[in-house]
Amino acid sequence: MSRTTKNYIVLALKGMAMGAADVVPGVSGGTIAFISGIYEELLQSISNINLSLFKTLKKEGLKTAWQQLNGNFLLALFSGILISVLSLAKIISWLLETKPILVWSFFFGLVLASVIYVGRQIKQWNILSFILIVSAAVTAYIITTLPPLVSESSSNIFLFLSGAIAICAMILPGISGSFILVLLGAYKPILNAVSSRDFVTIAFVALGSIVGLLSFSRVLKWLFANYKNYTLAALTGFIIGSLNKIWPWKKVLTYRTNSHGEKEAFNELSVSPFSFDGDPQLTYAVILSIIGFSLIILLEKLAVKE
Repeated sequence: MSRTTKNYIVLALKGMAMGAADVVPGVSGGTIAFISGIYEELLQSISNINLSLFKTLKKEGLKTAWQQLNGNFLLALFSGILISVLSLAKIISWLLETKPILVWSFFFGLVLASVIYVGRQIKQWNILSFILIVSAAVTAYIITTLPPLVSESSSNIFLFLSGAIAICAMILPGISGSFILVLLGAYKPILNAVSSRDFVTIAFVALGSIVGLLSFSRVLKWLFANYKNYTLAALTGFIIGSLNKIWPWKKVLTYRTNSHGEKEAFNELSVSPFSFDGDPQLTYAVILSIIGFSLIILLEKLAVKE
């Protein structure tokens, strides 16, 4: 595919949007990739990293191997993701602590629109499609209700494994890789490593992510090639089920003390905004939800055939 400099800038911006989503526990970068029209190309490009690529590199040189990899696409996209994660980790972490309702409202509107977008891609509806949607939605909902692990581990081997598991969720629309890290007790250690530029820890997480990404992308590529309609139905269900996690208004059921001696929410329950005493920030929350919802329209326009 021939792309201009403008196309690659747009790709980098899509990567930044994916990176921003992946930092938030409850939002999937895979969802952003899907609604911005690059999901299947991303899976294909990642799947190109195989023995055949290294044979091409040896026989025909770097230029041919780079083209076989679709290297320009991956470089632009992952540069955007990296820039976003490194620059937004502290900001989003601070916003989640100080303005959680407003942050979640924006992402709720965005993901709600994603349900409509992904669902529209399903070309054939039948009983199995509905079963997959319901099953995936129930599964995702149950995942969002699971309490995180009590302890947080920062060993490099554990973080390597966490990265491998979470990256599978990060490229799967509807399942948040960040939330999987929260469940594993690895979210805070990784976020702290990114914020403090702990490159050793980041390297272990990145290596685990690469291993998980190369493995799981092949599975998804096969599913899209052979059962695209049913795969889309399952992805739609996953996104629907994930909405519970990013519902802005939560009632804290139990607290815990983290490794820094700070008190934080442990178990939460989604509740009505009208169940709060005082201002639940409803007006601003609705506005931000509409902005998030409208952003999907913009991303759809950016996803036109280049």
